[in-house]
Amino acid sequence: MGGNGKSRWKFLFPHRRNSRLQSNDPPKEFLCPVSGSLMADPVVVSSGQTFERVSAQVCRNLGFSPVLDDGSKPDFTTVIPNLAMKKTILHWCEKSGARNLQPPDYTSVESLVTALMEKEKPQGGIGDSSDRDLLEGVSDLPPVDFSHAATEYGHRPERFYTSSSEESVVVGGSPGPFTTRPACYYSFSSSSSETVENEALIQTLGPNSSISEDEKNFLTKLESPDVFQQEEGVVSLRKITKADENIRVSLCTPRILFSLHRLIKSRYPKVQINAVASLVNLSLEKPNKLKIARSGLVPDLIDVLKGGHSEAQEHAAGALFSLALEDENRMAIGVLGALPPLLYALRSESERTRDDSALCLYNLTMIQSNRVKLVKLGAVTNLLSMVKSRNSTNRLLLILCNMAVCQEGRSAMLDANAVELLVGMLREKELNSESTRENCVAALYALSYGSMRFKGLAKEAGAMEVLREIVERGSERAREKAKKILERMRTRGRFDEDDDDDDNPDGESSFERGGLSSTRYPIGGGRFPSSANTVPF
Repeated sequence: MGGNGKSRWKFLFPHRRNSRLQSNDPPKEFLCPVSGSLMADPVVVSSGQTFERVSAQVCRNLGFSPVLDDGSKPDFTTVIPNLAMKKTILHWCEKSGARNLQPPDYTSVESLVTALMEKEKPQGGIGDSSDRDLLEGVSDLPPVDFSHAATEYGHRPERFYTSSSEESVVVGGSPGPFTTRPACYYSFSSSSSETVENEALIQTLGPNSSISEDEKNFLTKLESPDVFQQEEGVVSLRKITKADENIRVSLCTPRILFSLHRLIKSRYPKVQINAVASLVNLSLEKPNKLKIARSGLVPDLIDVLKGGHSEAQEHAAGALFSLALEDENRMAIGVLGALPPLLYALRSESERTRDDSALCLYNLTMIQSNRVKLVKLGAVTNLLSMVKSRNSTNRLLLILCNMAVCQEGRSAMLDANAVELLVGMLREKELNSESTRENCVAALYALSYGSMRFKGLAKEAGAMEVLREIVERGSERAREKAKKILERMRTRGRFDEDDDDDDNPDGESSFERGGLSSTRYPIGGGRFPSSANTVPF
């Protein structure tokens, strides 16, 4: 018992290390706080600490939250892979001569945690508030609560390295009222360690989980080892979730999502595609969006987009678009590595895949971290080249408008001659819709913000004449922005010096007050009601 009244346990369980490691002990942060062993599969839990995945599973399944050395109590509700930590540990192992790093056995960790729980029970009726806090929430068969962590997302299967970026974060965001357009994913066969994880999840769901008769009927087929039964189950699920909103909400349960997670890995195309389409239908409802994301399905959607069947790729793009409409999902989707395959999908032969990938990127680029990632990926040049070829021009212009909101995006676009391209498109008068023309002007308006370079580039491209014509004949939205651009071009010295957003971490607030905010809102319930794959599959 420490002086501050809190009991603190130091986890010094023995762990195996070879003789070479004895003389070169790993850094403390490489060791799991529960098992004390070198982490083979580190994950970040909801409260921000890093644990071995198996340790987090055991603690979650047993409803146990130990007090760590710093006095904090971890929350194991959800986890995401800590890929940066894993890479660092593997690098250390190579330098130190460690070989065959494997996660600890589930049973052995369970024994350790059970022993810890026994030690932390109050003895002789003596106990204070710290003891009660330590035992708070412990139950034999706790239900899975997917609504607890508003800033975290579900675990990734053991294949997480195939589609994730090498970083992990504790995701934050504010909830927002968005509609959804989900889809599904494709993945590969599960490993033995994933099997342990799956069994643990089933135990966590447990007999105490409430289950409806409809859900039972579907689960009987979805969980069947017979492929024909699986196919019949996912086809029926797809049909019943196609039109009924209430059914979509009631059937988006942990058990159903877990079953779909397994069936999406099927090598039988019909099973896989219908499982993905069923997930798309479930994700149409707003309450289901976070639930699906927190169930760890985003990495699988990314895998589908990378290498699934063509129809499954269409659904995957739509699913990611749907999930990206939810504000709290955007950072996680970017962190998990969705941006590169989404960029690649913009050139897909499937129009549906192209369009939904573009709309997904538009929503993802509403946050600064994803905009910076795209700049580093060289996306600006690719986007401008596709705009020039008139390929999904309107949707791509929406992405570019978001990119131009931040300093990095503006610089990249100015370097790539975006001003000349956009002015040229307006001059040609061949844009296929008024909304495309408006977005073209909005992109120029974004580029003009706080940039001395823009003035010279715009004059060189002949923007003054084009913008004056828009002021005279354009739509109200286009006229408003064209006027402001002309005002900035006539200004001497630095543009908008007092309102520069370079110090704004999101690069949004002050700029949106300047007028671009009218074009920046989640698509799916506003300006383009029929532009995406909004119908159930």
